[in-house]
Amino acid sequence: MFKALSDETRLRILALLSAGELCVCDLVSILELPQSTVSRHLAYLRNAGLVSDRRQGVWMYYRFAQPAGPLHKDLLELLQHRLSELPLARQDALALEQLINQKGTAACR
Repeated sequence: MFKALSDETRLRILALLSAGELCVCDLVSILELPQSTVSRHLAYLRNAGLVSDRRQGVWMYYRFAQPAGPLHKDLLELLQHRLSELPLARQDALALEQLINQKGTAACR
């Protein structure tokens, strides 16, 4: 789990997901990275137990995982509260806000 937190892109993804569930297409748009790169990082986070996913049609949606135990719960809560302090996370949050304002929602269409 801690190795999954050692990458800046994965921390940025987690910071965005702290606002709620997001589609891969939204993450790609905000992070300005190829879909394959974002999906690889999401798979790493999923395998580490930090995020969970669901499919809706052709789109994959990601959110913070349900904690598997007390330590996992404390770590996820800490991440959700502190990730917004990262410099790039603030920029990403503004980009997410703009995306929501443009589309009316942060869901792929």
